[in-house]
Amino acid sequence: MTTADNRCRLVLVLPDMADAVERARVLGDALKGGDVASVIVPKYDLDDRVFQEHAEKLVPVIQDAGAAALIVNDSRVAGRARADGLHIEGNQEALAEAIEKHTPKMIVGGGTAKERHAALEIGELQPDYIFFGKLDGDIKPEPHSKNLALAEWWASMVEIPCMVMGGTDPESALAVAETGAEFVALGKAVFADPAQASTIISRVNALLDEKAPRFDG
Repeated sequence: MTTADNRCRLVLVLPDMADAVERARVLGDALKGGDVASVIVPKYDLDDRVFQEHAEKLVPVIQDAGAAALIVNDSRVAGRARADGLHIEGNQEALAEAIEKHTPKMIVGGGTAKERHAALEIGELQPDYIFFGKLDGDIKPEPHSKNLALAEWWASMVEIPCMVMGGTDPESALAVAETGAEFVALGKAVFADPAQASTIISRVNALLDEKAPRFDG
């Protein structure tokens, strides 16, 4: 596996699947496709016990592939599963609390900023990254234009990395990369057909290798 620290990197948003073993198998197969910086694991409609079971099966698969396992919102599940971090979807208070309690032992990032002022307030909390978009916001082939604009503005002036939700087209990753964002999150673009996930990850990495802007230094 090659890493691409000097350009935008891929983050996966894991799809909703009821069977933990099958979910881990699908993810493991997908991660054979190449460089992935991290995998975000949402709870969806799972109850606490089942979500814990999923996390304990998924986290080792993610880490064995060299990626960071980020559990959405639930610090107890993250801790018990020995995940690398938390992705916080809640408000600024929830993010601030998670940062205070869990950094630097865990990666903590996220946010729900829809405009610049809110983004700057999140930046003042010093998260490990800020997220533009929604984890289920990949409803069109292209990323949301507002998220791209926020990422371009942010990347030009703030050192805290940003992550942007892509669209349902795998090539939407390039539009995110062109903003200067450090990470592009893809969900349906990769997992709409799980059998093709590995191939898509390989293709996205090749696209970013060829065309994504390089970071200074």
